[in-house]
Amino acid sequence: MYMNAQDGHVYLTSFLVSILEVFIIITRAIYLAMLFWPCISMAPLADTLGVQFRRRWIQLVHSTLEKAGPAFIKWGQWAATRPDLFARDLCDELAELHTKAPSHSFPYTKKTIEKAFSRKLFEIFELFEEEPLASGSVAQVHKAVLKYRYPGQQMKPMVVAVKVRHPGVGEAIRRDFAIINFVAKVSKFIPALKWMRLDESLQQFAAFMMSQVDLAREAAHLSRFIYNFRKWKDVSFPKPLYPLVHPAVLVETFEPGESVLHYVEDLEGHEAIKTALAHIGTHALLKMLLVDNFIHADMHPGNILVRVTSNKLSHKQPFGSRPHVVFLDVGMTAELGKRDRINLLEFFKAVALRDGRSAAECTLRLSRKQSCPDPRAFIKDVEKSFTYWGSQEANDVHPADCMHQLLEHVRRHRVNIDGNVCTVMVTTLVLEGWQRKLDPEYDVMNTLQTLLFKADWAESLFYTIEGLMAP
Repeated sequence: MYMNAQDGHVYLTSFLVSILEVFIIITRAIYLAMLFWPCISMAPLADTLGVQFRRRWIQLVHSTLEKAGPAFIKWGQWAATRPDLFARDLCDELAELHTKAPSHSFPYTKKTIEKAFSRKLFEIFELFEEEPLASGSVAQVHKAVLKYRYPGQQMKPMVVAVKVRHPGVGEAIRRDFAIINFVAKVSKFIPALKWMRLDESLQQFAAFMMSQVDLAREAAHLSRFIYNFRKWKDVSFPKPLYPLVHPAVLVETFEPGESVLHYVEDLEGHEAIKTALAHIGTHALLKMLLVDNFIHADMHPGNILVRVTSNKLSHKQPFGSRPHVVFLDVGMTAELGKRDRINLLEFFKAVALRDGRSAAECTLRLSRKQSCPDPRAFIKDVEKSFTYWGSQEANDVHPADCMHQLLEHVRRHRVNIDGNVCTVMVTTLVLEGWQRKLDPEYDVMNTLQTLLFKADWAESLFYTIEGLMAP
């Protein structure tokens, strides 16, 4: 009887918790429906009521996603990497999504760290700054000085960065995923949305989101990048300090440096440094893509630090050694299958040669489930654009601009591109964008073209590229 009573109590508690969870999800769904209703109702008119109306609608989408919480902020950032699905002006706006969030309290940070590592905070750290250096939608970062790495093993003090996940983020994202997943399933029955395969896109986004929420997975990504770049002297990543790694807490080396934006926008002169940065960034991306098949897919300037050996930069005293680049925030990564890598390299080759037909045909092969309603029309439009880009009057058109326009054709003709492939394409364009500002004469696409024609890439490029790009 006692056992039966215990079982009955467990079942009742589980039932009540389930009822509460359903109530919370329904309440959240109603709130989100009210929040997104203005965006949804304005969407059909965004393309017909002029530029100003569309601009206001795009800004409303931006602010609505910010209000909706971490899952939707991250979805917006992910959607910004899919110009094959969304208009370029919308992607540009979503790429600027504000990821700063209110920081949680220090007592919660202390409790989370102590629970994760089963030790008191003061037993692990000599000093710990209570005020976070930064706070994002998923976690916040504190600066600290490490005292012990293993129980009872004292070590030389080391400055570290401690990333701590916000309270309730995992549960909130799980509930929002349930709602988004429901909407994606319903979209399969709406002809206008069926081609976007939102349910498949959601699976790709879910993998991306898990990497952001699980800090132990980010630590694994860091370790892999560190190994891949172990021979490079001018590129590094923060080092995760095992065993101080947990899904909710990540302790890593603190990496000083200045954002690459300082060199892109603020610093005048010092062309040698800027050119060196453009070369380092390009070669690092091409190594990730062509050698390692493990790509940092969030390579915007905010995630790139630069260190220089001299404290003061002077026009009279040229910079003697190459700058050092540190890549941060490696939660978002991409890997491609052998077939996708070959197709993507063929695509880059066609764009570099301004061969419209080949570029269009490669694009159609960039999805295993191609559902373009009229492939011939797509190929014809791309050929027409490339014919213009190859003419004398369009001689100054950059290959990266060709790629942007081609992706616009992809969206209009409803051509499917697998998520990881598109992420790599957009990462290349993001990198190319800020490197063109660093050194207008340096061409990422031309460098890729040179490498592709230096070897019989289909058979031996993956083995020779390390030597071709050795720093």
